[in-house]
Amino acid sequence: MATSAGDLDRRIKIVRQGETGRNEYNEPIYGDVTVASLWAKRSDASDSTKLEYEAAGQVSAAQISRFVVRSSPRTRGIEATDRIQHDGSDWNILGVKETGEGRKRFLEITAAREAD
Repeated sequence: MATSAGDLDRRIKIVRQGETGRNEYNEPIYGDVTVASLWAKRSDASDSTKLEYEAAGQVSAAQISRFVVRSSPRTRGIEATDRIQHDGSDWNILGVKETGEGRKRFLEITAAREAD
């Protein structure tokens, strides 16, 4: 089913680590910098899935979702090192790709967060 602008019903922020200011010694202070605040369509790709971390011997649960946003020069600059902030959670970006709905119309961002 084709995505339309009316389907973009969630507000998300794209954040990345960057310089947020300077301290009294003129040293840089680093933290989250908002790259973009966007309307998106969210669809859950999985229920909470158990992921095993063999090295640490831990089992954790994660949720994977796909966020569809309008394609623009700003959104085409989203990187895997960026994060999404949505509904009070930080989502790690796993990948960004164009949707099959026409060149440069929409981007699909696959992201994961730790399940509650």
